Amino acid sequence: MSISHAPPYPSDAAGTAELSASPTLQRLVPASSRRTRLPRWLRRTTGPLALLVLWQVLSATGALAPDVLASPGRIAQVAGDLIADGSLPSAMGISLRRVAAGLLLGTVTGTGLALVSGLFRIGEDVVDAPVQMLRTVPFVGLIPLFIIWFGIGETPKIAIITLGVTFPLYLNVYAGIRGVDSQLIEAGESLGLSRWGLVRHVVLPGALPGALTGLRYSLGIAWLALVFAEQVNADSGIGFLMVQARDFLRTDVIVVCLIVYAFLGLLADFIVRSLERLLLRWRPTFTGR
Repeated sequence: MSISHAPPYPSDAAGTAELSASPTLQRLVPASSRRTRLPRWLRRTTGPLALLVLWQVLSATGALAPDVLASPGRIAQVAGDLIADGSLPSAMGISLRRVAAGLLLGTVTGTGLALVSGLFRIGEDVVDAPVQMLRTVPFVGLIPLFIIWFGIGETPKIAIITLGVTFPLYLNVYAGIRGVDSQLIEAGESLGLSRWGLVRHVVLPGALPGALTGLRYSLGIAWLALVFAEQVNADSGIGFLMVQARDFLRTDVIVVCLIVYAFLGLLADFIVRSLERLLLRWRPTFTGR
């Protein structure tokens, strides 16, 4: 008796039919890439440009009086005049030197206090309470006291900026140090790292994101402190131009100075964000969708 075996594989015709009936594969495209193809820089400038157009329209129609707020065209003309006579570049240079000096001193002071308080328990007991007490004192209210102590020169202005920079940096660096995972410390100790090795290779890299965040906050407060410092017994700087413009009711000059403050602050924030991208490449983060 002969036994016939069915072929283990389908015939060529059947196989071709099955392949043709199988679903076709399609490449999946992330939802974020299916959105608008407009460049990001164009999307980021849409809001400011729309606000500028609205401002110009209100000024041209008379809804916004010139003595209340000058038009964008008038402000651009005044800015050109201030640049041409050299008063605005000179004031910017003086203000930048003050901010740089106050930022440097405040960074050294705030970071040093945070390291002492964050790395050592006895340092926390000695340093943290006085810093928290001083942090609640409005630094603007100390301007008369600083004038009495340091006179009316550059020292009180730099001291105000230093004080404004110190506390945000202290809080963020301290929080970054104390926020380091204790398991990482234990892993470093099991690998034989010394105390300095732990600080260098574990604690400081772990605290770096908080330190850079504190630096961004400190830069914003530095420009705010500069505005107050330069409007009290100042004879130079952007704040001095604003005081003169206030006395002569020049809203166009005041707006020019405010725009300069804003752009300098934006430039400083851009520098810090660039440092974040450079120094924190090891940390994957969510960048939005």
